[in-house]
Amino acid sequence: MGPDAYDVNYPCSLAISIPLPTHRLASSALSALSVDAELSPLVRRSIFLCRLSEQQAPQFVVGDDHVNGSKFSSGGVLTTANSTDLTVLCTEYKATTNRMLRVAVNGFMESLGLVLGVMEELDVDVLQADAG
Repeated sequence: MGPDAYDVNYPCSLAISIPLPTHRLASSALSALSVDAELSPLVRRSIFLCRLSEQQAPQFVVGDDHVNGSKFSSGGVLTTANSTDLTVLCTEYKATTNRMLRVAVNGFMESLGLVLGVMEELDVDVLQADAG
């Protein structure tokens, strides 16, 4: 889909990129957050992993696209062995109205806060990074 794609049926959009310390944490967040589908047909959400380019702007990875020689599955997960640079959780929302976009993003942010809180409290790698 990509952040530049405009859909006349869903004119309101927002792209959110959340960089995480490792691919494993980004993949865990993707798995936890992609379980819940959007309840309203007035909102569309794409959630996937992407990488930061040298300019620190996310390079988006969607569907069965090939990005930088790597093949990705429909869930946005790398299907080749070179996935360690996918450390950014990228989410793109499209909605029919700004209000629907706001409501959907608020719900996503609550879920994201819960997932990141659990990672901070329970994940060994995060605790080691804080101690180091």
